[in-house]
Amino acid sequence: MTWLRERRVALAALTLFTVLAGDAWRNTISWYGWGFVALGIIVLWVLVAVRLRVDLRRIPIALGALLGLMAASIIWSYYPGATAVGLLTTGATAAVGIIMAHTLSLEQLLRALGVALRWIIGLSLAFELVVAAVLQRPVLPLWVSWEEPFPAAFYWSRALLFEGGRIQGIPGNANLLAFAALIAVIVFAIQLAERRVGTAAGWAWLGAALVTLALTRSSTVLVAGLAALAALAVLLLARRLTMRGRLTLYGLTAVAAAGAVTLALVFRESLLGLLGRSDDLTGRLDIWAAVAGLIEQRPVLGWGWVSYWAPWVEPFDDLVIIRGVRYLQAHNAWLDVLLQLGWVGLIVFTILIVTTGARVLSWSVDAPLGDPALTSAVRLLPALLLTVLVVHSLAESRLLIEAGLVLLVYLAVASRVRGVTLPVRTDAGRSASEGRR
Repeated sequence: MTWLRERRVALAALTLFTVLAGDAWRNTISWYGWGFVALGIIVLWVLVAVRLRVDLRRIPIALGALLGLMAASIIWSYYPGATAVGLLTTGATAAVGIIMAHTLSLEQLLRALGVALRWIIGLSLAFELVVAAVLQRPVLPLWVSWEEPFPAAFYWSRALLFEGGRIQGIPGNANLLAFAALIAVIVFAIQLAERRVGTAAGWAWLGAALVTLALTRSSTVLVAGLAALAALAVLLLARRLTMRGRLTLYGLTAVAAAGAVTLALVFRESLLGLLGRSDDLTGRLDIWAAVAGLIEQRPVLGWGWVSYWAPWVEPFDDLVIIRGVRYLQAHNAWLDVLLQLGWVGLIVFTILIVTTGARVLSWSVDAPLGDPALTSAVRLLPALLLTVLVVHSLAESRLLIEAGLVLLVYLAVASRVRGVTLPVRTDAGRSASEGRR
């Protein structure tokens, strides 16, 4: 029924807001409050799955294999207690993504993302304006009692809006806010192209997302944005070609991408200088070196799954500390998988990304099978989202947690059905996707 579908979109918007800007909850109502919100969201999605008889086993083989390997790693884990906690959070996050994929169409995902991102962008700009203009001082998260001196990275906002510094918004992190802003640019542009929002409001929100992107000045997100632009050009051209022409285009694109990566490595120092970044990639080289040392000790199956590094167990408690900040991720999702699940896990993870990419590419390029909601611009969303997620994963590990994992799981599962109709039970008790088979 319509009202149920609208409630699912609203729940999806709340979910996406929470996974994209989790620190907005954690910094205001504490970790306990955030845990209560997260638990409530999970329970509501479970109720949706029960009502619509969602079969959580209907997932791609590669995704099932990866989740199974994560669970099995508790057997050889160096830190079984932390692995148990990591499995709980990862399993819950993946389950939400699976249920969303089975109950939300692509058009509904677009709407939910639009709502969540408008709240994130709007609140972030308003928050930074109040901090800079009214409070005129850096702001710490609520519910903390740190004694000075502490690292500047601990501030929720550093009141830099009028000083030319990078804003952090309600996520409390410039890179996370930039990631949300880039997704917002894609979503708002598609909604404008499809006339799903008013012209004035659509352009205003697109402008706000671009302003936010500029104020965060994230090099990683800038590269991801350029990759998304290149992917958009390839997708639009591929739609005009025959299958043979598409295969040629994809091959040339792969060669061009490899060449771009090679040139970036060769001229790394010059490029980082243009971007205003240090030649150690803002400390990432030290992090990667520390992670590589651990990988050498357990190369085949890794140290055991833990998701976000647990700061209370070895070897993560003092593995990387830079300028007083303890880092709890490898700042590269692929290295993190290699560290935690070894080469076996990395192979499975790579298969998941490649197979999802192949299905998403077809989904975004091929003509829809009959759903009027899946119009031309909307179908660009899966490939553009996956492009941003994968490129972003080269310098951040967010693909393995929160928003990155939810979106990856959604794309992996939904792309199997080609996103045309929902693979859930209708009121008549018949699968909506069975009518096409």
